[in-house]
Amino acid sequence: MHKKFVFSRSRVITWQVLILLLILMSWQLFSRSNHVAFFIGEPLIVFSRLVHWLVLDQDVYRHLGITLLETGLAFSMGTITGTMCGLFLGLSPTFSAIFDPYLKALNSMPRVILAPIFAVWFGLGIWSKVALAITLVFFVVFFNVYQGVKEVSPSILANAKMLGATQRQLVRTVYLPSATSWVFSSLHTAIGLAFVGAVVGEYLGSSAGVGYLILQAEGSFDINTVIAGIILLTICALLLDAIVGFIENKLMVWRPQSSADNRL
Repeated sequence: MHKKFVFSRSRVITWQVLILLLILMSWQLFSRSNHVAFFIGEPLIVFSRLVHWLVLDQDVYRHLGITLLETGLAFSMGTITGTMCGLFLGLSPTFSAIFDPYLKALNSMPRVILAPIFAVWFGLGIWSKVALAITLVFFVVFFNVYQGVKEVSPSILANAKMLGATQRQLVRTVYLPSATSWVFSSLHTAIGLAFVGAVVGEYLGSSAGVGYLILQAEGSFDINTVIAGIILLTICALLLDAIVGFIENKLMVWRPQSSADNRL
């Protein structure tokens, strides 16, 4: 029997840092050519843009705050509505059959094309971006909750009913715990989509936000500022995902860890 090889946490981090350094060194090497630097930027200039934003010209915090507000609103509203609709249709076969083709049609629609419609409905403020991001978050959470309700073991339901559980008790003690694990499995994707929806909405039409800053830089062919904005958004997205992971670990303490997780 082959022994499974697992890296220690410190070795994993070391490899991650080495890969990052290799990427940065390669980027710096290729950007020495002015023709190439026009397309991929220069690491030192990108870093100086980030420092200038975060330390000197702190107006970026206003733009970042707007983007994070849009993301937070879309994430919370999309998660709540997706969970409620997933539970309702998962527990109502008749309504599920009726709305099934409409939900599939809406889910298959490229939601980015809704951005101009939301801009007309809600204006160029934050709510048009929130609406666009909600359409991305809702379906991810909805289908996971719906699947979680459908995956409940029939034997568990039969035993609960045999013990005299009412429909409300079944929802609280059987369906909700089953759906919760599916909800958390979708939240990492949902937070990323909420962020994407907010930034894309800003990019397509806004007067504030990090997406707006990137659009302004693109208009003047300032690739270094564009990449600086992308890196800033990526860092924020990673932090939001880490927050979701922290909450998940706190609320899902009953979930067993794999042996690999324990050794890392």
